[in-house]
Amino acid sequence: MSDGTRPLLIVVSGMSGSGKSVALNTLEDLDFFCTDNLPAELLPRFVRSVAGEESGRTRLAVGIDVRNRTPDLARIPQWLSEVGELGFDHKLVYFDTRDEVLLKRYSDTRRKHPLSHGGLPLADAIRLERERMRPLQAIADLVMDTSELNVHQMRRQVITELGIGASQGLSLLFESFAYRRGLPADADFIFDARALPNPHWDARLRPLSGRDTAVREHLEQDPNVRAYAEQVTAFLETWIPRFEAETRSYLTVAFGCTGGRHRSVYLAERLAAHFRTQGRDGVLSFHRELE
Repeated sequence: MSDGTRPLLIVVSGMSGSGKSVALNTLEDLDFFCTDNLPAELLPRFVRSVAGEESGRTRLAVGIDVRNRTPDLARIPQWLSEVGELGFDHKLVYFDTRDEVLLKRYSDTRRKHPLSHGGLPLADAIRLERERMRPLQAIADLVMDTSELNVHQMRRQVITELGIGASQGLSLLFESFAYRRGLPADADFIFDARALPNPHWDARLRPLSGRDTAVREHLEQDPNVRAYAEQVTAFLETWIPRFEAETRSYLTVAFGCTGGRHRSVYLAERLAAHFRTQGRDGVLSFHRELE
């Protein structure tokens, strides 16, 4: 692992549905420059290009999985060696999950497996993927089994297992959700945003989310929205230091609205941005209904 002074590349790999996207989103929140599904042969070129930009990025993360050609996966050690010659430390992290859990996750989300083309049954696609990915699992620096983890626990494990993020103090997660799909299991504070004006009823804003400028500007012009956000911010500024004093490592603040797309997303992003401006390194955001 990097000693904190050398540039670092993290390669995120593993089984489809095991949490690779969660890992990349977490790394992006921690100021890694992230890209997914990069052709493996482009690893050295990608590192050389990004590191050579004016910004001089030194924390990079790449998602590489079964969507790459199988022969390319076998040559990853060679390309990681070239990355090392560019002055980057590198770490290959492999995410794994039991087959029965993967079957349930795909059933719940109704997503298609990347190998399920041509009518291949899901169980067979998972079996084929596991066979193709075995060489990468064998050379991984770290294997993380996410079979028993929810999204919040995955994000926290990425931070702790990789030794990144805030070295001291509290790790803050600001989450959005839809009440119709139930409350987040791990939330420490839950704030209900359903009393605020709903951009869903504006046809122009309906397809957008609280991350978009138009939705943000629409909400911020309402005095009730501003008052709500300011009062929640003041509450958290008062109580977060108390939790830190109790040696808490993690705190999850969740905002809920009807669809989990506009008001709750806006508030989670606004609060996350606010606390990042205070110099906190471990501030994350997660939008359950947008993932």
